[in-house]
Amino acid sequence: MRAVTWQGREHVSVETVPDPRIEEPNDAIVRVTSTAICGSDLHLYGVLGAFLDAGDVIGHEAMGVVEEVGPAAGDLRVGDRVVVPFGIACGTCWMCRRGLQSQCETTQVTAQGSGAALFGYTRLYGQVPGGQAEYLRVPQAQYGPVVVPDDGGPDERYLYLSDVLPTAWQGVEYAQVPDGGSVLVLGLGPVGQMAARVAAHRGAGLVIGVDLVPERLAMAARHGATVIDSGRKDLADAVRDLTGGRGPDSVIDAVGMEAHGSPVAETMQKAAGILPDAIGKPLVKHAGTDRLAALLTAIELVRRGGVVSLSGVYGGAKDPLPMLRLFDKQVTIRQGQANVRHWTDGLLRLAADPADPLGVLDLRTHRWPLERAPEAYAMFQRKEDGCVKVVLDPAA
Repeated sequence: MRAVTWQGREHVSVETVPDPRIEEPNDAIVRVTSTAICGSDLHLYGVLGAFLDAGDVIGHEAMGVVEEVGPAAGDLRVGDRVVVPFGIACGTCWMCRRGLQSQCETTQVTAQGSGAALFGYTRLYGQVPGGQAEYLRVPQAQYGPVVVPDDGGPDERYLYLSDVLPTAWQGVEYAQVPDGGSVLVLGLGPVGQMAARVAAHRGAGLVIGVDLVPERLAMAARHGATVIDSGRKDLADAVRDLTGGRGPDSVIDAVGMEAHGSPVAETMQKAAGILPDAIGKPLVKHAGTDRLAALLTAIELVRRGGVVSLSGVYGGAKDPLPMLRLFDKQVTIRQGQANVRHWTDGLLRLAADPADPLGVLDLRTHRWPLERAPEAYAMFQRKEDGCVKVVLDPAA
């Protein structure tokens, strides 16, 4: 089959690799009909090379049609149209029963000290072949895949249940936005776009979106957000003016380690990505730092007694935090990998609603053949051509 493979820093290529096969009784094989590039895929593209091998199949947002099932794949049937959550969870362990599927004790990558295994995401998370491919082996298929209506509608109605929608929903849940309250979303990439829409859907009175890219600002404004260019020197004053001078009740950081700014941390990230693995791995795991511009902005702008919710991914082991400021302002921080299956049942109803209350059909800006993945990665990283969300089509 054809698949997107990591080959080195800022170098992916589409190669012919062996077809996946049933390896465990609860596996399934899915023929992928749509697969998307996630902002966290850019971490693999530019930062986390020490934990990847040339030829690794990447990608963790995929949906398609079940082609084969193992004898213990539960109610899943050949021919089912499914979306595949990016985290691999069993559904029955202590963590899963408490809604913490991202910490599943069955698939935890204990050798790396990490949580549940993820599709297409380095040795840190199990080195499971990813979904940017023609076919995908799905472990824990008795629980993970979400069967969606085979109604002839576009994949984009359901594809984002794999990651973007649950991540955004959890980000808003963790933000504890009061009914009628205010929330600031930093970063209007795919997760930030959906977080802004989810917050409004759930009753926020004021949703403020901040980004550098005009097309992203325009998209968020189309869905009711009050938008601000993050390049403004008076950003803090502009936000306070909109919130009675005190700052928003909640801030959602949908940027994470790839934030603009923080040039020293950026240099260290890039250096770790090109060093030999024996040096780069311990540097990332034990001495790594992130670009903290977005997080520091969130801490500064949230009102006293407010909540900062982190949906953007951070991976630094030595990130300095302004503890005096956090303590003085009495700020609550909630964060973590999305517990996708905890949210998907409710989100499926919203995604299937013909009224499209979350605007899932207005997120994808580019749908390209799988073979154009290298071009798509470069465009997404550089924020060119109005790119907000790229969906790859293995059959095109």
